Amino acid sequence: MTAFRTLDQADVKGKRVLVRVDLNVPMENGRVTDATRIERVLPTIQEIAEKGGKVILLAHFGRPKGRDLKESLKPVAEAVAKHLKKAVAFAEDTIGEVAQKAVAALKDGDVLLLENTRFHAGEEKNDKTFVAELAKLGDLYVNDAFSAAHRAHASTEGLAHALPAYAGRTMQAELEALTKGLEAPQRPLVAIVGGAKVSTKIDLLENLVKKVDALVIGGAMANTFLFATGLGVGKSLVERDLANTALRIIEQARASNCAIILPVDGVCAYEFKAGAHNHTYGIDAIPEDQMILDVGSQSVERVNAAINDARTLVWNGPLGAFEIAPFDQGTVAAARHAAKRTKEGKLVSVAGGGDTVAALNHAGVADDFTYVSTAGGAFLEWLEGKSLPGVEALRV
Repeated sequence: MTAFRTLDQADVKGKRVLVRVDLNVPMENGRVTDATRIERVLPTIQEIAEKGGKVILLAHFGRPKGRDLKESLKPVAEAVAKHLKKAVAFAEDTIGEVAQKAVAALKDGDVLLLENTRFHAGEEKNDKTFVAELAKLGDLYVNDAFSAAHRAHASTEGLAHALPAYAGRTMQAELEALTKGLEAPQRPLVAIVGGAKVSTKIDLLENLVKKVDALVIGGAMANTFLFATGLGVGKSLVERDLANTALRIIEQARASNCAIILPVDGVCAYEFKAGAHNHTYGIDAIPEDQMILDVGSQSVERVNAAINDARTLVWNGPLGAFEIAPFDQGTVAAARHAAKRTKEGKLVSVAGGGDTVAALNHAGVADDFTYVSTAGGAFLEWLEGKSLPGVEALRV
């Protein structure tokens, strides 16, 4: 990308390269249970090491209040080494004499992980003194943690102003995908937004209706829109106090010539549990004693038709309660259809958010989308049209 400095412009040979990565991985009994985030940063680490750079990894883990060994990155260093198939040294502190000695011991091509940046209060405060202490350890700075780019912390934003700064390969891939998704998309551009609550996605919806050609609203948040338009939704999850907000978003969409696509039928049950007896009703005939837990087959056909019309698809949030069968069928069907169109070269598909990634994995199609972002908060803020400090600091 021309707008951001990348590793293509960096001379790393013989240099100490501070690399901000996201290693905030799930742990159980001292073991990493999902290595997705580790796997995502391997290409950047490998490239710098192979080019003769000294790789010094910076990362946070959890939300410690000061030094807390339960939140140490030491077990993560072992997991990184396993996936990297290369030794990874570990320093018991992020700055100071301990870190300086560990860095001084590095040879070209070596990899070192420093202790949790959040053990120091200066990290989240983006404290200039802490930034300066970090900067002493490196000659260059590479940010490969898009998932933390919405935070103006010392290791995500401050360092980019203290040292020559570049985007790592994962960051670069994310920025290129997001540019294709919203900033310079092939049109028609369609967005699918699902999930439980309108309240968590007001900014997102208000930004999207100004940018996309069609907006599919699914999940429990669709119930609030249906309720706002005067339809009965039975015992479904609904935010009645946000009815006026939903109507405002519909009006904004109309003014922006954005088509809003709501469910026309729903899979309903008396209770939310696996294998619950269920029936599909038209959206104008939802029983008062039942709840909508998934979109019905006619709604899926409408969503798939919108996907067929699209050249670019942005997806955040499931269409139903996908965690429990049989209420996963709507999300799975639409995801597989989007994946098929992508594989045929007819669609650029960009998806992100924790539930979305889980839903696409559940449907078995995460690898078939053009890009799937593992960055929760940062992906959402980008969709909302907000500037991300960690990204802005890398602009040319």
